[in-house]
Amino acid sequence: MTNESARLTARARTASGKGAARQLRRSGQLPAVVYGRRDEAESLALDTHELSRLLSRIHAATTVIDLEVDGGEPRPVLIREIQRHPYRPQLLHVDFFEIRADVKIRVSVPLHLLETPAGVEVGGILQHLRHEIEVECLPNEIPSAFTIDVSELEIGDSLNVSDVDTGGVEVLDDDGLTICTVVPPAVEEVEEEEELEEVEEVEGEAAAEATEAEAEEG
Repeated sequence: MTNESARLTARARTASGKGAARQLRRSGQLPAVVYGRRDEAESLALDTHELSRLLSRIHAATTVIDLEVDGGEPRPVLIREIQRHPYRPQLLHVDFFEIRADVKIRVSVPLHLLETPAGVEVGGILQHLRHEIEVECLPNEIPSAFTIDVSELEIGDSLNVSDVDTGGVEVLDDDGLTICTVVPPAVEEVEEEEELEEVEEVEGEAAAEATEAEAEEG
């Protein structure tokens, strides 16, 4: 399943620096840059609310956005980085990468696991080890995500990159990399038993020492 293009408007900006960026944010705008096809990165200003609404309905890393700057011809871009406030729900900055429709690009596509493994139904634990894989394709071929049915996985079974149905999209990651596996709960049970034995051993030693002390006092 490939992404549909989204649309976003922006304006060019000349002011730079932390002071200018803070002033932009106070006015409801967001500082941004776009790079990739021109000699230098271009500084932009976006409407923060417009971008937030867009981000709420797309996967930022894989959605091609038609970026319209100062009313000009829309330019296809991908979001390369979003800077957020460390503890407030606030966007601080965004980087766009301009692309060409006829040139392949590398992107990381998320992996979604579907259903509950059979091994989990009988007590196993599903370990999701990789949450995305890197692919190379034309912009209009970028998948929004790869879905994997894990319902038939028994305890001890695993799925690798080679098991993902990519629909012909070229995968750059090694085929043997493990995406998920179902492991038995025995490891956790053994750890709990060992901890219980250690506690009982400590309590037993303490009781023995107390008995010896009472005997000496007697």
